[in-house]
Amino acid sequence: MKNFTLGSMKWLRWVLVPAIVSTVLLSVTSPAFAQSPDPDAIGELTRGLNTLWVIITAALVFWMQAGFAFVEAGLTRSKNTTNILFKNLVDFVFASLAFWAFGYAFMFGATASGFIGTSGFFVDGKLADVAGLPGLAFWFFQLVFAGTTATIVSGSMAERTKFSSYLIYSFFISAFIYPVSGHWIWGGGWLATLPFGAGFKDFAGSTVVHSVGGWMALIGAMALGPRLGRFTKDGKAVAIPGHSISLVVLGVFILWLGWFGFNPGSQLAIQGGNADVVALVAVNTNLAAAAGGLVAMILTWLFVSKKPDLGTTLNGVLAGLVAITAPCAWVTPVASIAIGAIGGVIVVYGALLLEKLKIDDPVSAVPVHLMNGVWGTLAVGIFATENGVTGLLAGNSAQFVAQLIGVLAVGAWAVVMGGILFYGILKGVWGLRVSREEEIKGLDVEEHGVEAYPGDVIGSLAAAD
Repeated sequence: MKNFTLGSMKWLRWVLVPAIVSTVLLSVTSPAFAQSPDPDAIGELTRGLNTLWVIITAALVFWMQAGFAFVEAGLTRSKNTTNILFKNLVDFVFASLAFWAFGYAFMFGATASGFIGTSGFFVDGKLADVAGLPGLAFWFFQLVFAGTTATIVSGSMAERTKFSSYLIYSFFISAFIYPVSGHWIWGGGWLATLPFGAGFKDFAGSTVVHSVGGWMALIGAMALGPRLGRFTKDGKAVAIPGHSISLVVLGVFILWLGWFGFNPGSQLAIQGGNADVVALVAVNTNLAAAAGGLVAMILTWLFVSKKPDLGTTLNGVLAGLVAITAPCAWVTPVASIAIGAIGGVIVVYGALLLEKLKIDDPVSAVPVHLMNGVWGTLAVGIFATENGVTGLLAGNSAQFVAQLIGVLAVGAWAVVMGGILFYGILKGVWGLRVSREEEIKGLDVEEHGVEAYPGDVIGSLAAAD
C-alpha cells in the first residue's frame, strides 16, 4: 500500500494554508459580536477574583495564630505549655464572637464624631459590600486582624496569669479596645481625616494592630510583675530559657509566611494595577524581615552576648515584619531594608531596656510589636514616596506630623484602657496573677489539670506494677 505524504498531496498546500491564514486574521481583526465581553460579567469576575484573594490572604493571617502559639510555647517553660497554647486558642475563639457581635460595628459602623462606630452590630448575611467585596469577606479579613491584636498580649503575660482573667482581657480587646482606635484610622474616623498631608496612614497595621497589642502587652506585664526568679534581690536580670527553640523557629517561619497575607492582602484587591502594589508590598515585607534578622544577629554577636543568638535573630525577623507593616505600600525596596534594619536595632536594645526597668516580657512582645509598631508608623512619615503619600525624605513634613499624632493618640487610648482593664478590673477586683505555689508547680497542672509532656507511659505502667 502506497504511503501518503504531504509531498504527494501538494495540492493541499494551496487550499489549507490560505484558509488557515485567513481564519487567523479574521479572528484577530473582526469583532465576534456573539462573544463580546459583558460588562456585568467582567464586573462579577473581578469581584470574584478579589474576593478569592482576600479570603486566601485572610486564611494566611489566621494561620499566624499557630505561629504565635509556637513562638510563645517555645520561649516559655514546658510546665506552662498547655496554658499558653490554650490562651492562643481562646484568643481567636473570643475574637470571632466578640468582633461579630460588637467589634466590627465599633470599628466600621457609621461614625459618631469620628470616634466610634454606631451601626452594624451582630453581623448578618445582609452586610453591604465594602471596597467592592462582599461584606462578609471584608468582615472575615478584619476579624483575623482583631485576633492577631489579641494574641500579642499572651506572650508578655506568660507563665503567671490566671486563665480566667485572661479570658476577660481577650474578650474586651476584641470587642471594644482594638475596634475603637481602629475606627479612628481604618473606619473613617478622626485620624484618617487629619488636616496634615493625606491624613494618618497605616497600610496594614503597625499601629492599628501591633502597637495596640504591644501597649496592652506592656501594661499587662507591668500589672503582673516579673516571674519568680526573673530578677535577683539586687535587681540583676536572670535568664529563664524557653523549653524548645525548635518550636520558636517553626513559629517564626509560620508568621513570616502569614505576613504575606497580612500585608499584601491589605490591598483588598488583586486585579489590574492592584497586582503591582501587591508585588511591591510582598517584596518590601520580605526584605525588611531579612534586614531585621541580620542586624539583630550582628548586634548580639558583636556587642551583647558575643555569640550569634538564634532567639534574638528570630525576634529581629519579626521586628522587621512589624516595622514594614505600616509603610510597605509606599516605600521602595531600599527603604524597606533600612526600615527593617532599624527594627533589628530596636528589638535588641528594647529588650535590654525592659530588663533595666525590671519589666518581664518572656517573648519580647513589647520590643517586637510596640516599639517596632511605633517605628514603622513613623517610618511612613520619613520614607514614603509612593501613591501620593510622601514623607520627610520627599520634602513633606506634614505626613510625619500626622503619623506622630496618631502614634500618641492610639498610645494614650491603649494605655488608659489597659490601665482600667489590668489594674482596675482584673488586678483590683477579679485577681490577675496565680499564687506563688501555682507558678512554681506550673500552670498546666494547676490551671488545667494536665501536662503537655506527660511521663513515658510504659515507664509509668512499669512503676505501677
